[in-house]
Amino acid sequence: MTAFPATQGPIGVFDSGYGGLTILHGIRQLLPEYDYIYLGDNARAPYGSRSFEVVYQFTRQAVLKLFELGCQLVILGCNTASAKALRTIQQRDLPRLAPDRRVLGVIRPTAEVIGDLTQTRHVGLLATEGTVKSDSYRLEIQKLHPDISVTGVACPLWVPIIENNEADSPGADYFVKKRLDHLMRLDPLIDTVILGCTHYPILMPKILKYIRPGVRIVPQGEYVAESLQNYLHRHPAIDSLLTKSARCQYYTTENPDKFKESARIFLHEDINVRHIDLE
Repeated sequence: MTAFPATQGPIGVFDSGYGGLTILHGIRQLLPEYDYIYLGDNARAPYGSRSFEVVYQFTRQAVLKLFELGCQLVILGCNTASAKALRTIQQRDLPRLAPDRRVLGVIRPTAEVIGDLTQTRHVGLLATEGTVKSDSYRLEIQKLHPDISVTGVACPLWVPIIENNEADSPGADYFVKKRLDHLMRLDPLIDTVILGCTHYPILMPKILKYIRPGVRIVPQGEYVAESLQNYLHRHPAIDSLLTKSARCQYYTTENPDKFKESARIFLHEDINVRHIDLE
């Protein structure tokens, strides 16, 4: 007997922190009729520099909690979790615990569309240290587009800048320009840059200010949303298990008031948040 049999419920979106809110926002813009639960493991964030095993254990706990809350489909709205935990959860945990439920990531949807976006076939990646070191983007992109080369640069200070509400500050300019210049020095032929961390769209005004003219910036939200919409069209049995009352609930492992305040940076609205334990 499975631990989580099929039943009706919402779509879950998980992130180690706040960045997954940009993914949730993109999905809700395209698919507003569905119910959603967002879970942020803010108490243990960031995941970017943690080991594969730790990220897997933390992500597994979050996925199982979302299953307990009734979610039939969970999106790992976190690049680090998608890079370090998704495959193991799909292959090891779901067949045993929840064969009728699904867990999807944010790397594959971006890899699927990138071939249509680059002309030079040279792509840049800006992400956390963990995502860059995992090599997940290069591997996923080259499975689909073997002719595309991928150059990654880690941006360890970008998330703290955003979460401390400094994205509009003059100090942020230095760190954004420094990473962009480094990326373009590594491969001057890059014509398309993936923002491989869900926080980074918050820095979009500064990224556009300092990126070389003609280089395309690819945030993930709209592509993940379109990929999910397509997935649900192709899997009507999964879609039939998803409730559609246009409701959204938020949970955090940290202080709800702190989450609510920081979430304004990403959502530009007030939300109700509840505390939850994963361990």
